[in-house]
Amino acid sequence: MEQQEPLFDRLGGMDAVNAAVDIFYTKVLADESISHFFTNTNMKYQAGKQKAFLAYAFGCPMGYTGKSMREAHAHMNITEDHFNSVAEHLVSSLEELNVPGDMIDEVAAIALSTKKDIAVAKTE
Repeated sequence: MEQQEPLFDRLGGMDAVNAAVDIFYTKVLADESISHFFTNTNMKYQAGKQKAFLAYAFGCPMGYTGKSMREAHAHMNITEDHFNSVAEHLVSSLEELNVPGDMIDEVAAIALSTKKDIAVAKTE
């Protein structure tokens, strides 16, 4: 059986990751329910970290040296609603780039696998 190409390559490599993250943060920063998490954030630096993490998570053959998801988000009191908003923005960013639905489903599954480490607070 032939092994499938990594999701990173099927999405279009680093160019696709860069485009998706740029669109994604435009959406996130426009969303009043979650934009406050980035008030004091250097967004150029943040986008770079996000691009490196997603490339790694999607199967790019590179090392990831950033913090774990739990460590990076522990102090933020992120609720399930916050997490879901971010995930929706990621999906809509990929849709905007005309990524096929089956690949968006793969990205969503990867994002959902991090939920227990990111959404630590209960939604009220």
